[in-house]
Amino acid sequence: MKKTLSLAASLVVAATCALGTALPAHAADTTGTATVTSRSLQSAIDTSTMSPQTKALAERMLAKLPPDWESRSRAAAAKYGIDDSQWSEIRESVINPDDHQCQSTELKTWARSLLLGAEDPFVIFMLSIFDGFNLPTYDALIFGTESPSNTFGTNGEYTQKLTAEMKNLKRFWDIKSSDIQLIPLHGADIFSSPERVARTLSVLYGGTPESQLELAEMFVEMVNMEPILKGGANPIFSFNAFAYTEEREPNPTGIPDRIIVGDGILQGMTGVGLGDVAPRAIVSHEFGHHVQYEDDLFVSDLPAPEATRRTELMADAFGTYYLTHARGEALNTKRLLSSEQSFYEVGDCGFDNPGHHGTPNQRLSASSWAASVANAAANQGHILPSLKFAEQFDAKLPDLVKPDAG
Repeated sequence: MKKTLSLAASLVVAATCALGTALPAHAADTTGTATVTSRSLQSAIDTSTMSPQTKALAERMLAKLPPDWESRSRAAAAKYGIDDSQWSEIRESVINPDDHQCQSTELKTWARSLLLGAEDPFVIFMLSIFDGFNLPTYDALIFGTESPSNTFGTNGEYTQKLTAEMKNLKRFWDIKSSDIQLIPLHGADIFSSPERVARTLSVLYGGTPESQLELAEMFVEMVNMEPILKGGANPIFSFNAFAYTEEREPNPTGIPDRIIVGDGILQGMTGVGLGDVAPRAIVSHEFGHHVQYEDDLFVSDLPAPEATRRTELMADAFGTYYLTHARGEALNTKRLLSSEQSFYEVGDCGFDNPGHHGTPNQRLSASSWAASVANAAANQGHILPSLKFAEQFDAKLPDLVKPDAG
């Protein structure tokens, strides 16, 4: 497995979906999710009420893209693990949503507000169609490097906390981890440099960075055209956090093991009052995925939604066990509750979605269970081997995901 998009990948698109009612009827499905194809995109542009400036720029971009830009974009997403299948198709439900309480969370409400009030919703629409919101993610994943000069947070406010967290996690878990890198994901940085946009577009659409420079300048122009995007500084561009590995990949690209943390997700957690503990919870969760990679814990006979839910809840549990343990962060009760709330906030209700991560209640339950394992241990100085902890988690899993609707 290459990549686990966790925490916020779905919200990047979900936030744009809030604009669905402003889009041409044939350019959105019943949920508002953009479904435009190359065959209908020009028609959508022609029949829309977008401003002449936006229309002209969209047509220039469409003319500059290769004829098979859609398939190239999908191929890049598959190659690097940017999994958007949850938005392209709805699969048959494998569990009954009515059996589970699944409510929205403050974090999702916060994220969905990021694009409200856009002066020209069609700028948002075109950027989503052309994968513009994913450009910073590709840039961080493929071209990001670990460096003492890296900063985390819009003003570098989380840099010390997160870098210290990585060192502690590497000491705590019993896996090979010296090669795991911590990489920041910023939004405005890439859109202030057409050259960086161009090298990323060359990954998505082919060609050389030099040949993509003109198209890159158009992307920068489009981002700067809509004030609410703040030149790429809007948190929507960096509202993500994920773990990446090429462990056991038959055709590795050479990207090292890494954890990428975006400014947007840190802003979001701060926005809902969890800025103290949530950044640690995010990194410890993503490190939990690397434990799974190294221990080969992704293997499962479960169907896609339930298999993904298992790995996500297990990563929540790995993260909370570390945060609670006396030799980890040893969080006190108050801060532990904030940590558990962090996992609750990123639950989702996509029961039939192959990328389903667990409901808010399920994620909270997994976190609470892991805390109890650490707190109930007779020897508070003993760290359970990761495989032993995973074994206990799998035994507990049916109880964590049982129906909870009353």
